Amino acid sequence: MVKVTRRRFLEDSLLVATAALVGTDGIGSALAQEPKTPNTTRTVGPNDRIRLAQIGMHGRGMAHLDGYLGQKDATVVAICDIDQHVTANAAKVIEKKSGKAPRIYQDLRQLYEDKEVDAVSMALPIHWHSLAAIWAMQAGKDVYVEKPVCHNLFEAQRMIEAPQKLSRICQAGTQSRSHKAVQEAVAYIHAGKIGKVYLARGLCYKPRGSIGIQPDGPVPAGVDYNIWLGPAPERPFNPNRFHYNWHWFWDYGAGDLGNQGIHQMDIARWALNKTELPNSVVSLGGRFGYVDQGETPNTELTLFDYGDAQLIFEVRGLKTDALKGVKIGDIVYGEHGYVAFTGDYGKAAAFDNDGKVVQEFRGSGDHFRNYLDAIRSRKTSDLHAPVAEGARSSALCHLGNISYRLGSPVPLSDKTNHFGSSKDAAETFDRFEQHLSDNGVKLERETYRLGRALKINAQNWNFGNDQEANALLTRKYRAPFVVPEKL
Repeated sequence: MVKVTRRRFLEDSLLVATAALVGTDGIGSALAQEPKTPNTTRTVGPNDRIRLAQIGMHGRGMAHLDGYLGQKDATVVAICDIDQHVTANAAKVIEKKSGKAPRIYQDLRQLYEDKEVDAVSMALPIHWHSLAAIWAMQAGKDVYVEKPVCHNLFEAQRMIEAPQKLSRICQAGTQSRSHKAVQEAVAYIHAGKIGKVYLARGLCYKPRGSIGIQPDGPVPAGVDYNIWLGPAPERPFNPNRFHYNWHWFWDYGAGDLGNQGIHQMDIARWALNKTELPNSVVSLGGRFGYVDQGETPNTELTLFDYGDAQLIFEVRGLKTDALKGVKIGDIVYGEHGYVAFTGDYGKAAAFDNDGKVVQEFRGSGDHFRNYLDAIRSRKTSDLHAPVAEGARSSALCHLGNISYRLGSPVPLSDKTNHFGSSKDAAETFDRFEQHLSDNGVKLERETYRLGRALKINAQNWNFGNDQEANALLTRKYRAPFVVPEKL
């Protein structure tokens, strides 16, 4: 496992301290400290309202607010975002619905010092998820953290450890696990109703247009860009690397494999009933159909081999048809049929091998309610999506992207079988090529990136002696925004 050494931590800390002395050139505050830890953590009594803080108010953060403001036993007492424009609007929403304005923070470290906050809920760029969650737990707060719960495998391991070592409740934002239809469909598979399962297929067929090309520019007024960057490398501000489009850059995101796809990855792994990492991974793809600043692939095919079963994941960002009626979802294949999950987590169905419906599953759920219930019970076992499960599924997304990033260009006209004896993967690649052709990609002229086939040491969470691959298990953190090696 590649780790942040003490020497590197000290060197990075010195650089940041020096930057604080000479100024930040207008990119926000350079507070060089971790959050302070309160002396005590309040025990929420049966008649107490849970005092929540929402961190990240742009986009998904507002959906979090909707999930909490209707709960009778909880109140949103504080909000935090690096962009003062979005916090002002969110504060008005809270005051209108609850009758009381929340406290507003721009720096989450200051929020963590607030002893009137019992728990936090966060919807942040992926590169912040693990550090923000760990700091919150160290400060005595329970945590709801959006998916994927980590930016790399080193962080995934820390997220698995943190709730147990710090005695905190931590829910992952994979909300399908709270839906009755998905729960019952997975239980149906685990009960052997479709026979021995040999393949889980995750689908993220979600069109994504070009983000274009924009020049670097000044940091918008009211934005603390230094905190927004957090653990990521220092770079000039660019609007294409900011709100939402950060998903398509490796510094902050994980492409659609780790954005929308993590939901489907989680269901696929859950259906396969796999708690360990796979034996191997290989990924291929590219950014097709346009030229823009995005770095992550908009079309990606990833194969995970578990020995007795496979997981194949498809990302398609160009126009495409559904597979067996599914565009965003999962298809889990067994000897006697298959189960299809769609993007509507309140619906799933089992089919026989002739495509005839055998059983339907219906029922929704409330993931935020489940989080609040677990805060009261203090039982991680009451969580539908404990962060350890979210970390294992997130790790698969990062494994696929590591293989891809270590790849090299191969002509699309090359008909070499890169998947060995896997007929399902070979068939998937044929559809991959047809999909590109249908979208006007000239197969005889274009190349795709063929990722390195990586053997995984599941026990040690690394790639054995492959040091180039192991280097991508973590990142160089920008002090003081460093995910700790030990909790």
